[in-house]
Amino acid sequence: MNGLIHYRDEWFGNIRRDILAGMVGTFALIPEVIAFSFVAGVDPEVGLYASFVISVVIAFAGGRPGMISGAAGSVALVAAALVRGHGVQYLLAATLLAGLFQVIFGLLRLHVLMRYVSRPVRTGFVNALAILIFSAQLPHMMHVSWHTYAMIALGLAIIYGMPKFFTAIPSPLICIVILSAIAACFPMPLHTVADLGRLPDSLPHLIWPDIPFSGATLGIIAPYALAMATVGVLESMMTASVVDDITETHSNKRMECTGLGIANIAVGLFGGIAGCGMIGQTVGNLRYGGRGRLSTFVAGAFLLLLMVALRPWVARVPVAALVAIMIMVSASTFSWSSLRDLLHHPRLSSTVMVLTVAVVVTTHDLAAGVLAGVLLNGVFFAFQVSKMLDIRSTCDATQDIRTYVVTGQVFFASADSFTDAFDIRDNVRQVRIDLRQAHLWDMTAVGALENIVGKMRQNGMTVEVIGLNAASATLVNRHSSIEVTAQ
Repeated sequence: MNGLIHYRDEWFGNIRRDILAGMVGTFALIPEVIAFSFVAGVDPEVGLYASFVISVVIAFAGGRPGMISGAAGSVALVAAALVRGHGVQYLLAATLLAGLFQVIFGLLRLHVLMRYVSRPVRTGFVNALAILIFSAQLPHMMHVSWHTYAMIALGLAIIYGMPKFFTAIPSPLICIVILSAIAACFPMPLHTVADLGRLPDSLPHLIWPDIPFSGATLGIIAPYALAMATVGVLESMMTASVVDDITETHSNKRMECTGLGIANIAVGLFGGIAGCGMIGQTVGNLRYGGRGRLSTFVAGAFLLLLMVALRPWVARVPVAALVAIMIMVSASTFSWSSLRDLLHHPRLSSTVMVLTVAVVVTTHDLAAGVLAGVLLNGVFFAFQVSKMLDIRSTCDATQDIRTYVVTGQVFFASADSFTDAFDIRDNVRQVRIDLRQAHLWDMTAVGALENIVGKMRQNGMTVEVIGLNAASATLVNRHSSIEVTAQ
């Protein structure tokens, strides 16, 4: 019963703000989705249909209320090669398979891998996305008349100035209405939404990919589907984590992963391209009060309403209005405090953040940047932990015994330092290796210990290994010739 009440509150706990914020999210979706459709090599209507289906389905099936999902650039980059090589029908089949993969990811709880994405990587992800969102607006501001710049400036003034006097309606919606009215009353050389590409003129309908169903076809689409599924889950989990931080709430990541898969299966059946969470649009939704599932649903439903029922009016909306909104979204997305933190945070953490931004901006691939950040963060972590290893030795001349006391973690990154600390040509009769304050983590550590003990014994020394904890003793007994007992 409590679960049903909570689910109901996620839908109807913030109705007015959710509806208005979802409408803002729709206008933020339009230019990005059309741009991403071009990246993927498909008609804009394919991306717009996909965004409608994903938003509506994931509003019910997803685990993160208030998050906007749609046809995203990272997935489009993966899909582009498949479309160029085999056509749109293969893309639809790959979308269906990608959705199935994502459902399996959720059932296998693979979303827990997000725990390995550190805060610097998340910050870098957000900052890089903000830069990409802004850079995507630059083509709309090049080779245009001064009228475009004037309209963008006016749009930004409305977006940032209106909330000081009037907050009942989100200022981006007011910006669109005012700029559209000005463009209609005073004709001027401005690009409109109609100039961005073919817009939908009918409702989406069920289709089935027109391709041969064979092992060869599966061999073609499977690698692309797996890549699309992985990138989509990664970006959605990152977006959900950002929303968690902003709203100071927790979300069901497993449900979000499975819900995304269900949404993408639906997308493939309705002739769309696979998508995922869109952080820029999500931040815009949150900025204007969207917190519940209703805002996600409205973003998709209003998109279809605009594209089909109100298509003639939407086609006349000046692109300058959309550019102004996306500049605001970019500025809101960027973590400005991270620039100050570069001077105060540990140097290695700042390096990870900057590298993540650099890789994403260079490759335009959010997944590549996150992967690079995670790998570098792992290397830095291993380096830091390896430096914590301390080995001290004392010699009892009366009993001719040398004791080595090991403190810290012994693993692949510290194994060399561990080995170098022992004198295998010592002249003592007996050696005691005290590991009560240490832990052996992997085969490299076990191999290092086995190598040290073996060489000392070859040189005539009696070696005793003491103090191993249960986990380390099990690892040593199972994978080496040394017999030890746990402490």
